Amino acid sequence: MPGTPRKKAAIAGPRGKKAAPKLPVEKLDQLQTLIVATLEDDKAEALVVLDLGGRASFADRMIIATGLADRQISAMATHLHEKLTEAGFRKPLIEGAGGTDWVLLDAGDIIVHLFKPEARAMYGLEKMWSAELDEGADEA
Repeated sequence: MPGTPRKKAAIAGPRGKKAAPKLPVEKLDQLQTLIVATLEDDKAEALVVLDLGGRASFADRMIIATGLADRQISAMATHLHEKLTEAGFRKPLIEGAGGTDWVLLDAGDIIVHLFKPEARAMYGLEKMWSAELDEGADEA
């Protein structure tokens, strides 16, 4: 593996930590259904679910949604945290809930991105992780 020792260590990940076991497909589908339903109840817009299976080691699926205001995005993150905890799933880690344009929730096998419209357009995660992009890379 080429690279410096520091790069190799970064790729390998933290020492002594084992990856959390992957959820069975049924549980993963239940988790996705709960997340999507909660976001729809909170009036999330432009909800997109991306399958990352075989393309990313950090998650199997990614959910991207838009909220119109910081307060709405923060409320969506709080509600998701409550619903996942009530349902017995692991508590999601939340980044950016302090009033920014982008909140990330790490629910283990599903990553949730909540954006304001401008931030979502700027980062373009759908394009970055879309299947069409993979197909274009295969042709090159």
